[in-house]
Amino acid sequence: MIYLAMFNWGWVLASAVVGLAMGWIAVVHRGRGWSTTTLRKVAVLVAALILASVFHLAPGRAGYWLDLGLVMLAAYVLGCAVGSWLRSLVVARHTAAG
Repeated sequence: MIYLAMFNWGWVLASAVVGLAMGWIAVVHRGRGWSTTTLRKVAVLVAALILASVFHLAPGRAGYWLDLGLVMLAAYVLGCAVGSWLRSLVVARHTAAG
């Protein structure tokens, strides 16, 4: 895994930077979120992919791409969290008096 991160550090960094930008601007979006059922399905899918990676169920090149995709997904989600946290620190929200 260390080799994966060292060899593809540019891609991992790019996904973290994109996540940071998306976390910064996502607060402005006022659309409907995902339903609880959809969130559960996505969580089960991500958990299954992590288990497949841990138990090396995808051999060779497919396993390499699975590991890289999961590392990039983690970097993206972490970047989103940091970006939204930084925006909440920097941007002041004005509330109506009364």
